[in-house]
Amino acid sequence: MTTESPQPAARRPLGARIGRIAFGVVAGLLVIAVAAAFFVVWTIQRSFPQTSGELELDGLKAQVSVQRDSLGVPTITADSSHDLFFAEGFVHAQDRFFEMDFRRHVTSGRVAEMFGESQAPTDMFLRTLGWRDVAEQEVEAMDETTLAYYQAYADGVNAYLSTRDGAKLSLEYAVLGIQNPDYQVEPWEPADSVAWLKAMAWDLRTNIEDETERALLVAEVGDEAAPADSMDLLEQLYPAYPFDENPVIVPKISTVPALEDETDAAPAIFTTDPGDDATIQTAVTTVEWQEAESVVEAASLLVGDVGEGIGSNSWVVSGSLTESGLPLLSNDPHLGASLPSVWYQVQLRCSKVTVECPFDVGGFSFSGLPGIVIGHNSQVAWGFTNLTTDVADLYIEKVDGDSYWRDGALVPLDVREETVKVAGGEDIDLTIRSTAHGPIISGLTDDFTALADGDVWADGDALVQGETDAAAAMTGEYAVSLRWTALDPGKTATAIFALDTAQSFEDFRAAASQFDVPAQNLIYADIDGNIGYQAPGRLPIRGAGDGWLPQPGWDSAYDWTGYIPFEELPVSYNPSSGYIVTANNAIVTDDYDYFLSRDWDYGYRAARIAYLIERTAAAGPITAQDMRDIQNDNQMWVGKKLATVMADVEVAGDGPKEAVALLRTWDAQNNADSAAAAYANVLWSNLVLNVFANREEPLPYGSQSRLFTVMDALLDDPSDPLWTNEQIDVNGMDEMLTLSAEQAYDELVSLQGNVASRWNWGDLHAITLTSDTLGSSGIAPIEALFNRGPYPVGGGASVVNATGWSIGESYATTTVPSMRMVIDLADFDSSSWNHLTGASGHAFHQHYVDQTEDWAAGIQTVWAFSPDAVAEATVDTLVLTPAK
Repeated sequence: MTTESPQPAARRPLGARIGRIAFGVVAGLLVIAVAAAFFVVWTIQRSFPQTSGELELDGLKAQVSVQRDSLGVPTITADSSHDLFFAEGFVHAQDRFFEMDFRRHVTSGRVAEMFGESQAPTDMFLRTLGWRDVAEQEVEAMDETTLAYYQAYADGVNAYLSTRDGAKLSLEYAVLGIQNPDYQVEPWEPADSVAWLKAMAWDLRTNIEDETERALLVAEVGDEAAPADSMDLLEQLYPAYPFDENPVIVPKISTVPALEDETDAAPAIFTTDPGDDATIQTAVTTVEWQEAESVVEAASLLVGDVGEGIGSNSWVVSGSLTESGLPLLSNDPHLGASLPSVWYQVQLRCSKVTVECPFDVGGFSFSGLPGIVIGHNSQVAWGFTNLTTDVADLYIEKVDGDSYWRDGALVPLDVREETVKVAGGEDIDLTIRSTAHGPIISGLTDDFTALADGDVWADGDALVQGETDAAAAMTGEYAVSLRWTALDPGKTATAIFALDTAQSFEDFRAAASQFDVPAQNLIYADIDGNIGYQAPGRLPIRGAGDGWLPQPGWDSAYDWTGYIPFEELPVSYNPSSGYIVTANNAIVTDDYDYFLSRDWDYGYRAARIAYLIERTAAAGPITAQDMRDIQNDNQMWVGKKLATVMADVEVAGDGPKEAVALLRTWDAQNNADSAAAAYANVLWSNLVLNVFANREEPLPYGSQSRLFTVMDALLDDPSDPLWTNEQIDVNGMDEMLTLSAEQAYDELVSLQGNVASRWNWGDLHAITLTSDTLGSSGIAPIEALFNRGPYPVGGGASVVNATGWSIGESYATTTVPSMRMVIDLADFDSSSWNHLTGASGHAFHQHYVDQTEDWAAGIQTVWAFSPDAVAEATVDTLVLTPAK
């Protein structure tokens, strides 16, 4: 039998073979891409929380309902306080646990355990401050009821953690686990919650950097000028508050009944029986984080930047000025932009309000902290702005070994040892030394270390208030310590619940008496038509100095001698003006009995708000929409001044002339679509840099609010020597304005082109929402997972719509109205609210940034509060039941 060889297959043309190979490769890549996409989607979505149906949980005593509206905002209803806070902890963890976990690592100085050695210096600084230690002391001192709330909250968080881990908790853990596989989530504790209040106090600390900056400036200028000249320059660069131009919060202190027991002023929670309605390795070790210039700045970046624009607006208008005849209350706290937002909207409702379960309250909370921080209950509403009082002082110490000098004698330092653990690296041993004033912070950051350099101020007493001759004779080296109210155990963690359940101005003041740190302006309104204000907080009474410059630590005469008694703090109740405005401006005039600060915001926002209230009231009764419109006001005060002075300035070239001409018809509103606003802000930036920064020896220029005051005086005085700058060959104000205007045109052309009509402030000033952790990793694909934007915005620094930016760095928005709310005491369901991002901290979740576009446009959402309104707004209901 014969066989035939098989016929060889015809050989395909090369092109066909390449096409087939290419198709196979493309198909393979497509399959891989699709598989990868499914994997990413699966990884992302498996961390999304369950928001409807039913869940059984160990630890609950009875059924709890969680109703969510179309923005994912929950209303939690429970039969007991225990179950209410248990459920709040559970819901916070559902939406924001990675944020919570990161925050507690920040506040305990343990970020390097997550993200490696790059964070070790910041951990060392935060360990030295000892936030976590203070929080633990506060928990230890809590009354039984308050501790039960915090423990119930922690139990709720841990109930959620018992059901998930790793990537099932949040996408960030999937990324973190690639290079730090040994990281383990720890159970939540009450101190984890309380410590976040220290971070917020640090975010709102106000003047530590200014105090340092002033001291170093005096030392530097003092080398070349007489001490009097250096102090004159200091006074010019840091002028006094313009009391003759801008308002104070409390022009006249009200007389109100004293609290029954000032030593323990805050009441037991719910002082009045509500009864019925009549009273009723290496992930992270290879991640290049956003670079900070100092450890202090790095700490600020972790908790929320304290940069330009930190502050807040709040105001309350009485029924005598409103359409409804009852008060309206507005609030928009200004904080560093963050993703997710620092705030979490939630409502907490006892199914039946009783003494044991007294809560019927809604508003803004912090994830990780039980209760409502800002908002309203069924009777009263309240808002916060930063008090901007000076609650922190630097002391120059003389240290010899393990002792330091105190009133002519050596006394032992307090010394403790800690260990900073580092992911993928070696542990770091840390020795923390403290004096009677507080921890020694020199040696941890450049500026504080410079203050401790004896060579800087060896020639006299430039840096410290008081004579330094005695110190020169003392043995040892100089060091810098920090005295700060937040490092003393306090009761703010308890005050939150007293605010949540307050039924009257007396209850409100009693709660305020426990609100130690951060020191805040508290405004108030109730359904009976009353409005009020209370300055709370631990406000120090100083000895020989005022804290404007560092104090000599070796002389106890400069120590704090106590705190201002609560009953002597400024208070206002139903003022004759019919309104109260707080915008970080001076609280009282300088004839107040106690020193509070020299570092107020300079009051331009406060003046503008007061003007708009009065103008609106003169035209007719004020409505809630009027309040929202005021929040969105974009007027740049210094812009008006620039437009006026630039009218007489000659510039060269058609382009610069066209740009300057924009200012002639500009209404000084920093609207997002405004070409004139874009040019005005770029001109302002160039002018400031030319006057202060572009010198052989740069001068500090600080906040734009202060710059408004400094430059206002300069623009009224063409002969001031600051108008001359040899470094840029400028002699006089006209030359300075001309150069700055021409540079501004060139800069704006490079940014937005040479067609002036296409310039706009919104794109120049846009905000890119950046995740606080992996969003600044330096790894583009990872950043793309978590960051969002840019979003064009209007407003500006020291504008009512306070979207801050940093001169000399970028026009991009960095600090923001972190939330906005308008509460209508005539109808809580007609109130409105909004915040920067959304309810969810899960990247790609529908509620991750679903409020951002409205935020950028100044649009608020109706705030359903009553049970009927909440039921109508509900789109998802999750029922939590006790495990069987």
